Amino acid sequence: MRYARNALASAVVLLSAGAFCQEFPSKPVHIVVPFPPGGGADTLTRIMEPKLARIWAQPIVVENRPGASGHIGADFVAKSVPDGHTLLMSSTASLTEKNVNQFAPVSLVSASAYVVTANPGVAAANIRELIALAKANPGKLTFGSSGTGAASHLSAELFKAMAGVDLLHVPYKGTGQALTDLLAGHVNLMFAPAQTVMPYVLAAKLKALAVTGSKRSETLPDLPTVAESGLPGYEAVGWFGLLAPVATPKATVTKLSAEANRVLAMSDVREKMLGLGADPAGNTPEEFARFIRDDQAKWSKLMKEAGIQAE
Repeated sequence: MRYARNALASAVVLLSAGAFCQEFPSKPVHIVVPFPPGGGADTLTRIMEPKLARIWAQPIVVENRPGASGHIGADFVAKSVPDGHTLLMSSTASLTEKNVNQFAPVSLVSASAYVVTANPGVAAANIRELIALAKANPGKLTFGSSGTGAASHLSAELFKAMAGVDLLHVPYKGTGQALTDLLAGHVNLMFAPAQTVMPYVLAAKLKALAVTGSKRSETLPDLPTVAESGLPGYEAVGWFGLLAPVATPKATVTKLSAEANRVLAMSDVREKMLGLGADPAGNTPEEFARFIRDDQAKWSKLMKEAGIQAE
């Protein structure tokens, strides 16, 4: 009987090991977006999805698992089987010092300046006028974000600190929900991914005041930077990238990265992303890991100085 139990246990171990050793991909791939539909992470995932499905010859399921500033979806992926078949489309908000070591960076998808966007009812046409309006009305102007600790939140907090203004933060479960309230006038401002807000700016339903990068965007050349239009030295970039559970085999991570980069280099993918104001990126897992470390160092300093606690 003991021999039988030991043999059964050994068989289970061997079967489990075999499951992990199967060549990727051997079944449908799930890409978890830790925010509701309609935001930057969701948009970029759905642009890449059909191309990756063709390369992998497997269906791709895009799962929206919003909540806790992206941490619910991130936690789900971190605890998933580390075989490459469950990935996270992450952003600044999804990763913190507490969970970053639970993931293997795969590839940076996009690192782009955000757009300072206002409801048409806000009496400011540029950054100088926005600063003046905020100083005349402390605590009365509101800005929406995809959650506490998200780039859409921290970009505005950096703006507040450098401009010496008081804006009221209204966090949402994702950029899409914040956008809905911005369009309705329930919040006044958003520091948002271009791919989320520019269709509404072009339709005159919102107005764009500036971009948050250190230089003007190639895709939005007529929009000045925040720095050149009233707040010298200001710079903030929002990013999106693919991550896998930390124990994912290195060979699988390397394969995932190479094929994600292959998609990001495709002319029609680039055209779609650039048309939405998102700069395609792509890099190695090692380069993406360094990028994440540098980004976290910058925002961790701001959060400590502002007393912001990530969810």
